[in-house]
Amino acid sequence: MRKPSPILGSIQRSRNLGRRNSATRVIGQLATVLLVTGILIPLAASAAPATLPAAAPCASSTGPGIPPPARVPSGIPGFHAAWYGQSGYPTLCPGERSTAVVAFYNSGTRGWAAGKMGEVAYLGTWDPEPGQDRASPLGGDGTAGSPATGWPRYNRVSAQPSPWVGPNQVAWFQFTVIAPQIPGTYRLSIRALIEGAQWMEDYGVFWYVTVPGTPPAGSLAPLPARWPSRSLEIGMTDGPNGAAALRASAPFAFRYQYLAGGVNTGQGWSTWDTGAQFPTYYIQESARNGVVPVFSYYQMRPSQPGNGMGEQDGDLANLGNAATMRAYYADLKLFFQRAGAESGSTVILHVEPDLWGYIEQRHGDDATAAPAVVGQSGMAELAGLPDNAAGFARAVVKLRDTYAPNVLLGYHLSLWGTNVDPLLQRPTDTEIDALATRSARFFTSLGAAFDVSFAEFSDRDAALTRVQSGGSDPWWYAGDFARNVRYLAKFSALTQKRVVMWQIPLGNTKMRAENNTWNHYQDNKVEWFFDDPGRANVSAYARAGVIAFLFGRGGDGSTCACDAAGDGVTNPAPIGGNTRGSLSADDDGGYFRERAAAYYAAGAMALP
Repeated sequence: MRKPSPILGSIQRSRNLGRRNSATRVIGQLATVLLVTGILIPLAASAAPATLPAAAPCASSTGPGIPPPARVPSGIPGFHAAWYGQSGYPTLCPGERSTAVVAFYNSGTRGWAAGKMGEVAYLGTWDPEPGQDRASPLGGDGTAGSPATGWPRYNRVSAQPSPWVGPNQVAWFQFTVIAPQIPGTYRLSIRALIEGAQWMEDYGVFWYVTVPGTPPAGSLAPLPARWPSRSLEIGMTDGPNGAAALRASAPFAFRYQYLAGGVNTGQGWSTWDTGAQFPTYYIQESARNGVVPVFSYYQMRPSQPGNGMGEQDGDLANLGNAATMRAYYADLKLFFQRAGAESGSTVILHVEPDLWGYIEQRHGDDATAAPAVVGQSGMAELAGLPDNAAGFARAVVKLRDTYAPNVLLGYHLSLWGTNVDPLLQRPTDTEIDALATRSARFFTSLGAAFDVSFAEFSDRDAALTRVQSGGSDPWWYAGDFARNVRYLAKFSALTQKRVVMWQIPLGNTKMRAENNTWNHYQDNKVEWFFDDPGRANVSAYARAGVIAFLFGRGGDGSTCACDAAGDGVTNPAPIGGNTRGSLSADDDGGYFRERAAAYYAAGAMALP
């Protein structure tokens, strides 16, 4: 039997306010110590050092050309093409350019006419990298985040080289590629098309560019293996049966859903559908609609007995409770078994937001100092793992590796885990670097192969926080974003993990619907990133290692990109500059979906 989830994309978590207030109380005593220790204590040996080594000598080369096939189809009615050979794949030094040539045979009955819409042939970007009509780091026209290498457009690699390519003739398309700055192997998938008419064959044509060397320590982290895109993507919270509507509003790449309720309460996610099939249905629905499912696994806090305590005390008590942890690992294993059965789908599991920050707050920057039941839990797969927080992290990885290699694991970076809140305390750049180094040291002490790190701004709209905090200023200004970028860049470089920004507030200051009432509170994150015509703000985060922005409210009262208030289309009197009329019944006036659609219409930005 299929039941709706009692917990949709968001869930009521204990608020950052409490954590920040405790940080405020101790900051005066700790600031000097944090700065000194952050600078003087070196990062653990297994982590990447913060400085860049000298670059190794680089030599470029080009591999052998690839000849045409012995046979190609011919005389197919209409517009058709068949791959007919190409020049060799290049090895290029960072920033070096190379001319590529790929041939396509006109296997149809209609000719290709240059400059004539509906008849002119192009090569376009295609799946899987960078994706259909998306920008590539290997070339472009300088728009949508692409490098300027002379392509007709950022998503059109080359136009037919001669005015007319008739049936049974060959077109030799040429284009220039540029090597990214970070060593690695990059792929450009291309497909022939008639502009304004149709995509043509062949599928699976691609170009490899190899940049030799090992990525330097402290450089921009590589994308995780199996990461589904080379563009900066947007996602949002989305409950069961919502994927089709989500994709209809904008080509979102991700949707996320909490898995919660507790492992020993009788209310956990495994009870939401008969046979614990909730993740199965969510993954399958996501796959049908071309979106990647993200699960925020939040099971430590709501489990017994810790759910009767304060959040930090409860989390740490549950970590040390043998019965709770046996149930926890069984629950986590069950999730991996369900997700692993959907082996054709990439799934992302965001592991225990807040927990890692509480561990670091209580036990410092070495996770091995925090007790946790792991090897002694009795689960055979975890035998021999240490009974501490590092062992717990490795247990998550071990179960993933055993049952669901198609799942990417997300660590949660809580900036307040250092007991200093960068938003409220506004540290100097030097202090930011020291704090980020501490965060990286804690992550490295886990010794666990997470694939990506998640981070967040706040769990609610700034205007709602202001009401509930009694007057403190939680608004993000340009300097706050700059400090955040610096922190994330340092952490990402030291850990060599890219970053997903998660549960980003949805409020705005543009729409009349946002009048600072329940479910209609203002914030500025959406407009900061996606109402910035030059894309300077989103580009700064991408250069810091951010690869996706996932939006959603963290609890009741915050703005939703849905009609959570149930009040339909609203246009109350403006309270400032929010003078735009609502576009839909969404509580934010439809602003977020409009901005997301506009971002994709202009071309998703290629990741550095």
